[in-house]
Amino acid sequence: MVNYRLPSKNSRAREESVTHVMLHFISNVARNTADPFNIKDIHNIFVEYGVSAHYMIDREGVIYFLVPEDRVAYHAGRGSLPDFPEYENDLNEYSIGIELLAIGTKSEMASIMTGDLYDQVDSSLIGYTNAQYEALNRLLNGIYDRHPNVQRDRKHVVGHDEYAPGRKSDPGSLFDWSKIGY
Repeated sequence: MVNYRLPSKNSRAREESVTHVMLHFISNVARNTADPFNIKDIHNIFVEYGVSAHYMIDREGVIYFLVPEDRVAYHAGRGSLPDFPEYENDLNEYSIGIELLAIGTKSEMASIMTGDLYDQVDSSLIGYTNAQYEALNRLLNGIYDRHPNVQRDRKHVVGHDEYAPGRKSDPGSLFDWSKIGY
């Protein structure tokens, strides 16, 4: 695991128990189609926009530690989960956010880039790698051990697109939930 901490202003002290994990994808493809997964560029995106996640997993399966789990990272935003109405617009407080360096489908990326720009992206950069799934499984197993309130099911391990449908599209249709046991 590589320590690549975000500034403390990108998180705050946690007051509640962790009960969920939220999965995301991130890239810098709209600004740089040739090198969309440049770690420094993506770190700068977090800093620039004041957002954060606890972890980031690159294409080779390297896990980057961004925010300590005892702090609230700003990754979920507005949204709700049907089985947890009390978490409406507040899932950051109860979750650990994991960003995977990936690019979704053309329609999933339409809010941040034109179709013409998307067509310039090397197809090998779209979707997820086996190394990412392997690293994600290792990371999730550690989270389950450290946070027994995170149940190993799809109600507690969720995608950003499930929490904020219509607003967010990650981890998207290319994410294979079966590769992490769901």
